[in-house]
Amino acid sequence: MLKRALPFLLLAAFALAQEPQPPYAPDRRPGEGEGPFQRLIIRGATIVEGSGAPPLGPMDIVIEGNRITEIHGVGYPKVPVDPERRPVLSGAEGPKGATKEIDGSKMYVLPGFVDMHGHPGGTDQGTTAEYVFKLWLAHGITTVRDPGSGNGLEWTIHERDRSAKNEIVAPRIVPYVGTSRRSWNGGAIDSPEQARKFVQYVAKNGGAGLKIIGAGGGSDPIYDPDILAALIDEAKKHKLGTTTHLAQLGVARMNILQAARLGLGSMEHWYGLPESLFAERTIQDYPADYNYLDEQHRFSQAGRLWRQAAPPGSAKWNAVMDELLKLGFTIDPTFTIYEASRDLMRSMRAEWHDRYTLPSLWKFYEPSRKAHGSYWFDWTTHDEIEWKNNYRLWMTFVNEYKNRGGRVTTGSDSGYIYKLYGFDYIRELELLQEAGFHPLEVIRAATFHGAETLAEPTGKKAQSGLVRAGMLADLVLVEENPLANLKVLYGTGAIRVNDETGDVERVGGVKYVVKDGIVYDAKKLLADVEKIVAEAKKQF
Repeated sequence: MLKRALPFLLLAAFALAQEPQPPYAPDRRPGEGEGPFQRLIIRGATIVEGSGAPPLGPMDIVIEGNRITEIHGVGYPKVPVDPERRPVLSGAEGPKGATKEIDGSKMYVLPGFVDMHGHPGGTDQGTTAEYVFKLWLAHGITTVRDPGSGNGLEWTIHERDRSAKNEIVAPRIVPYVGTSRRSWNGGAIDSPEQARKFVQYVAKNGGAGLKIIGAGGGSDPIYDPDILAALIDEAKKHKLGTTTHLAQLGVARMNILQAARLGLGSMEHWYGLPESLFAERTIQDYPADYNYLDEQHRFSQAGRLWRQAAPPGSAKWNAVMDELLKLGFTIDPTFTIYEASRDLMRSMRAEWHDRYTLPSLWKFYEPSRKAHGSYWFDWTTHDEIEWKNNYRLWMTFVNEYKNRGGRVTTGSDSGYIYKLYGFDYIRELELLQEAGFHPLEVIRAATFHGAETLAEPTGKKAQSGLVRAGMLADLVLVEENPLANLKVLYGTGAIRVNDETGDVERVGGVKYVVKDGIVYDAKKLLADVEKIVAEAKKQF
C-alpha cells in the first residue's frame, strides 16, 4: 500500500528522507543517447542564446566532447547557406561515432533548461529515478537543483556523480540539503554552534548548498536570527549556496527581507515575501479556527495573504523591493506548483496525465487528511478566486522585480498537487510569460539566470546557460519557434490546424536534448516513460 507523507509541520516542498531509499537509476543502456563526439556540428540552426539577445541564424554550432568550441554565421535567412563559411567535419577518419552532423536548418537551439526546484520523487510518490530523470530530460532540463535532497544526501550524491560521468540518463544534479534532523545524525539545529556543525557536515559530504526550512513545531529555532545568521555565514565560508522555503510557522519572527539582510541568497515560492510587505499588521489575519496541520486551512488562507500586504507602488512595496535588489537577492517563484489552487480542474485534467502519470503518483495526489498538498476537502469557487487574485499581486511583484534588474529563476517543485515532472516545468515558463515576461526574458530566467545562481556561491563563472563558445554543450533543439508559442516545448506539443489539409495536428515537443555533448532523442525518452506507466498500470 502506498505510504503517505504526514503533513510534518514544515513539509512544504520536499519529500523527507524515506526508508527504504528508492532504487538508483539503471545504468545507461546501449542506444540511450549518442556521444559525446570528437566533433559534432549542428548545421544552420537559429540560436536563442539565453542572455536575452534576440534569435539569429543560420548558425553552425561546433561541439567537441562536452564543450561548444565554435559558432559560425553561415549566411542569411531565406537564402542558400554559403558553404565556404561552414566549419568542416574534421576528424571524419577517426573512430566510429567520433563525428556527427545534425541538420538544424529548421530548428531553434536554446541552452539547456535549469530547474531550480526539482525533487526526484521517491517512495511516497512511487516514482523511480529513471521515470523522473527521463521526464526532465525529455523537456530540455539539463540541470536540476534538488532542494532538500529528500531521498538522503548519500542517494543524491550517488546519482549526481553517476550523472556527471554520464553513466545514467539524467540531468546534472545539484544537491542542496534541507535543514532537517533527518538530513544528518547530529541532532537538532538549535544553536549557532549546531548550525555551523551542520553546514560543515553538508560541505564535507558533497552538498552544494542549503535549503533552510524548519522541521518542527512553533518552537523550532531554525529561523531565530542568531541560528540563521550562523547557517548563512558558515555556508559562505564553505562556498555553499542558500535558499529557503520560509514556512508560515517561522514568518512571525523572520521574514524574507530580514533573512536576506543576513545574507540569504535566494527564496523558493513566496512565503515570507508578502509578510515583508505588511504595513498595517505584523501577523497574517488567521481565522480563529485555523490549524496549520489542516492542509485546507493552510492553503486556503495562503491564497488570501497577498491582499494583506502593501499594494503595488506603495512606499512599503518600493522600500522592500529596493532593498532586496540592493542585496542581490534571487527569487525562484515556482508559480506552477500552486496553480491547482486557482484552477483545480485544469491541473487535474492536464492532457499528459493519462499517458505519463504513474498510478501511484495519481493516488498520492488524491485528497487525504494525512498527505501534504492533498487538500481538496471542500475546495470552492471562492477559494479559487482568492488564489487568482493572489497570483495577480504575486506576479506583479516578480515582474517588477525583474524589470528593475532583479534575478528571477525557474523551478517546478513537481511531484505534488497534480504537477508532473518535466511537463509542469514548461508550465512554469508559460506562467512567467503570464506575469509579464517577454519570451526572451522567460528563456533567460530558465537558462542563464539559473546557471548564474548555482555558480555564484562558488566564486566561479557559470559553465552553462548560454549557447556560446566555451560553454558546456547542454542544449535544447526544437523544430518550432518557442518564442512564438512556449507550448511547443511540452512533450505533448501544441495543437495547430493545418490549413492545407484542414487537419488538426500536434506540432513541436523537444526534438533533441544535448547534455554534456550527448545527444538524446527527446521523443524516445518520452516513449520510455510511457512504457513505464503502462506497465505500472497493469500491476497497480
